[in-house]
Formats: sequence, structure tokens, C-alpha cells
Amino acid sequence: MKWPIVPLSIAVNINPRNREWTSLPDETEVTFVSMSAVSEKTASIVFPEIRTLGKVRRGYTPFQENDILFAKITPCMENGKAALAKNLVNNLGFGSTEFHVLRPNKSVLPEYIYYFIRQQNFRNLAKQNMCGGVGQQRVPEDFIKTYYLPLPALSEQRRIVEILDQADALRRMRAEADAKAERILPALFIKMFGDPATNPMGWDVILVEKLFSKERSGTKCGPFRSALKKHEYVNNGVPVWGIDNIKPNQFLESGSLFITPTKYEELKSYSVEPGDVIISRAGTVGRMCVAQPQQSPSIISTNLIRLTLDKKHISPEYFTSLLSYFPASVNQLRASGDDGAYSFMNTTILKSLKIPLPPFELQNEYTLRMSEIRRLNAKQIESQARLNHLFQSFLYQAFSGELTAKWREAHMKELLAEMEEQVKVLNLVDKQDKQQLSFL
Repeated sequence: MKWPIVPLSIAVNINPRNREWTSLPDETEVTFVSMSAVSEKTASIVFPEIRTLGKVRRGYTPFQENDILFAKITPCMENGKAALAKNLVNNLGFGSTEFHVLRPNKSVLPEYIYYFIRQQNFRNLAKQNMCGGVGQQRVPEDFIKTYYLPLPALSEQRRIVEILDQADALRRMRAEADAKAERILPALFIKMFGDPATNPMGWDVILVEKLFSKERSGTKCGPFRSALKKHEYVNNGVPVWGIDNIKPNQFLESGSLFITPTKYEELKSYSVEPGDVIISRAGTVGRMCVAQPQQSPSIISTNLIRLTLDKKHISPEYFTSLLSYFPASVNQLRASGDDGAYSFMNTTILKSLKIPLPPFELQNEYTLRMSEIRRLNAKQIESQARLNHLFQSFLYQAFSGELTAKWREAHMKELLAEMEEQVKVLNLVDKQDKQQLSFL
């Protein structure tokens, strides 16, 4: 590769300090972007708001049209939260203080930088350079400033962006399939149990705290009395589940943090057992899953809550569905402002929530149907993994100087084949959707 290699600070202004907007009147409308408004699946702004300048000019991060937003806090950064600011009201936006803002200069296309920071190796190195306590680590500005960027001519950047746009279109197609799949289970829940907010079927209502198992302590709703220190983590040992191990509608994945067996004995009351409901209490508040059988002991970290429910009266799958599919339930649990970057769950309110409790046999029927749908979704998960690998391969080739016209021609068949596969997945989801709708 014969392209110049320059620090990112040469190509972009990082967290620009210019404040031309300070002279604008308070009633000026602007776009507002919370952390939750940025999709980690499509790396785009999906839920922008319109606010007046007077309400956001203090306490938020300003940006403008064609700036790149890069989440700096864990786990948002690792999960891929980033976006290219487009279609801003009055070309002006404000958002979470947990965004780094990258403003390209005239020598670089905004899309080129946007794709560059979406590389997995960029994020891996960013994670290694994070600062701060466990669970509240952030990517420092200096890491971005000193990270080296290959900088070809604008004409070459345009060719690269064009190819990456085609590959990224697959990811958006993938997101479309996922969105369709995600609506099936909530619809099934409503059909079988009704809206929990209105309880039209008249089920008995019970306090969440009454559903905890009496055979075990039931819940760990707060952090460790003395949170784990960085030096207490080891390369191997007993897994410690963190926020980034909780995936919506998926089971716990393998942990990346570990403690010694000796330390585990001290913290054994925080251990995870099959059927436990694990909920994130910080960051992306309310993300939850049901723990599956593990081959070895494990514990939850300071930013998670473990609920051990009485499985003779309530199904963990019913409980997580009720809280996951109906945002009003989770919104009651938030104990912070509307920034959405690092809010905390109000665990006292969690225990005092009143929820409808249908007959246990009906809950079990829902769990069985839920399992069937998830088995059908296995093909989607496989497709998604293959697509992510293909997209990252394109990114690597693009910024290593290998994404030439010759390379594109050689790999176009692979790209077209993947497009055909994604269309098949969409058709499969449509079929699955129709099957469930026929039941509904």
C-alpha cells in the first residue's frame, strides 16, 4: 500500500470546541440523540428526537451534519454503537456526553472515517486502551488522536465507500429480518396473556418480591459491598458475567473476565445457577436473559442483578418476556436522567413491581412455543455471524489497500451469493411470521 499513513487527528477534528450555535436563540429546533437512539445493529441513528436549543445547550455533546458519533463507554463501544450524523434539524445536533465526536476535514470523506472506526480491530484496540473503573471504562480522546489512518486520495476514498455501502446494505437487510423476527414473540405474548399494563384477562397480580425463591437468597439487587478491583481479575478461573455478556433474547455467553477459586468462595452468594434471571442494572438498563446450565461456577458483576425465581409458580421465560417486550415496565426502573448513556436501575422499584401471574400451565405452554420459535431463529443467527465476518473482511481489505477493482471483481460472486442468502432468510422470517399470525 502506497497511501500516506497519518494520525487520525490529522484527518479529523476530535470533539471540536467551536460553538457557533451559542448565538442562536433558545427556541431553535435541533436533533437530540441519546445513546439508546443509536442502533448497534445498523450503526445508525434510529430514534432521533427534536428538542429546542434552550433545553440541550448545557450538559450535552454538540455535533453537526456529517460528524461521526463514536460511543466511548463500555459496553456501548464494544457493541458497535456509532453513527454518521445525517438529516439533522438545522444541521445541528446534541447528544449523550458518552459520545466522542469526529469531524472530518476537507481531505477525507465522512463515510470513509465512519467505516474506518467500525473495524473490529479498531474497537479491540480501543477496548485495550480504556481508562476508568470496571464497568465504567471509557476510550480516551488521546487513543483516537494517535491512531493511524491510511489516507488515499479522495477519488480512491469514494471507490472504497461505494463498495462498503454495498456490503453495509446487507447489514441493513439483516436488521430488517431481525426486526420482523423480534415482533413475533411479543405478539404471541399478547395473544396468550394480554397486555400486562391493563391485564384484560384478569390474572392475579403479585409483587415481584413475592416470586423470589425461598430456597435461595433470591436476589442480588446491588453491587458488591466492595467491588472487584482490576488487579483481582485473572486470565483464567471462575467466570464473571458483565453487561456485555447479556444479549437480548439470548442466553448468557462465555465470560471474558475471571477470578480465582479463592476469590469465588468469598463471593459465592453472587453465583449464577440455571434458570436465574440476569438483568443489567447499569449502562443499557433492563437487558436480560435466563441463565442456562454452565459447566463451571460463575458469578455476576457489580452491574448485574440476579433473580432466583420460584419456578413452581412463575416461568423465568414468562418473567423476562414481560419485562423485555413492554418498555413501560423497564422504564419504571430507571433512576437517572434522559441521557440514556449510563443510567441505573432502581432496584427497590423492581422488587415492588406488581405483575400479572397467569396459570403456571399457560406459562409453560408459552415457554414451549418460545423455544420452537428460537429454534427456527437459529438459521438467522448463523446467517448473522457469516454476514458479520464478510463485512469485517471487506473493512479489512478496504483499509489495507486491497479493496481494489480487481479484488472487487474477484469477490463480487461472494457478495451476490450472500445477498441471495439474506433474501432467503427474509423469506424464512416472513413464513415464520405468517405461521405465528395464523395462530394469533
